[in-house]
Amino acid sequence: MKVFLKISVLILIAVTLQGCNLLSAAGISSQGQPIKEVSPPLKSMTNTSNPAVDHSLWDQLLKKHVSKDGWVDYKGFNEDKKDLKEYLSYLGSHRPYASWEVQELLAYYINLYNAATVNQILENYPVESIKDISGVWTKGHVRIWDRYLSLGGIENGILRKMNEPRIHFAINCASISCPKLLNEAYSPYKINEQLDLVTREFINSDKNDISSTQPKLSSIFDWYQKDYKVSGEQNVIAFINNYSDVKIDSQAVLEYKEYNWNLNEQK
Repeated sequence: MKVFLKISVLILIAVTLQGCNLLSAAGISSQGQPIKEVSPPLKSMTNTSNPAVDHSLWDQLLKKHVSKDGWVDYKGFNEDKKDLKEYLSYLGSHRPYASWEVQELLAYYINLYNAATVNQILENYPVESIKDISGVWTKGHVRIWDRYLSLGGIENGILRKMNEPRIHFAINCASISCPKLLNEAYSPYKINEQLDLVTREFINSDKNDISSTQPKLSSIFDWYQKDYKVSGEQNVIAFINNYSDVKIDSQAVLEYKEYNWNLNEQK
């Protein structure tokens, strides 16, 4: 009986630990990384500030291997895989601190997410879809100092908690229906302008079919509805209307487009 109880306790502990790990990996926990909320309106840092992290290597790689339309030359990227790993190692060795400005944290986490996503594609290349990679969003493969975060952890446990909904148009999931991968690194010195650019471009792109009465939107607006706030209140239509060339009627019923998870690769 005692042996049975001991075995039961061990099984319970194992299941609990596994559950905690899964929750953490899925983005419930930030793994202790510093998070700051944006106090709107976000302003870019001034050039008189000293940068906490140098993103120039990532910037060079993006300009070389990503088109202005966001299509990625993964074969070319693969030839510079060493440089990409060097950049990820550099970020992992420069952990963020709570003393950083919110603009620096945003740029750090967005660049980290995008670089780590490209790295996952290269580690499994050739691949037709990021969804073909087992545990790509849940396994802790992104190092920050002595912790390993999942992509889901960076997105859900950190970025989504920073009160900046435009991050959804900055992070790229290597898929055709995703917001495009910007062909320059995010910088704390122009982070507001960059976030405005990618948000406006995505909303007015063919990823959405916007009309005043029968809009059909990207599933991103369905999955993350509660993130799109205007004046502190959840309002997807009002958020879109802040950027859309065509305004949606406030009473319109929203429909959502099927998501294309095929790789965003240059042909």
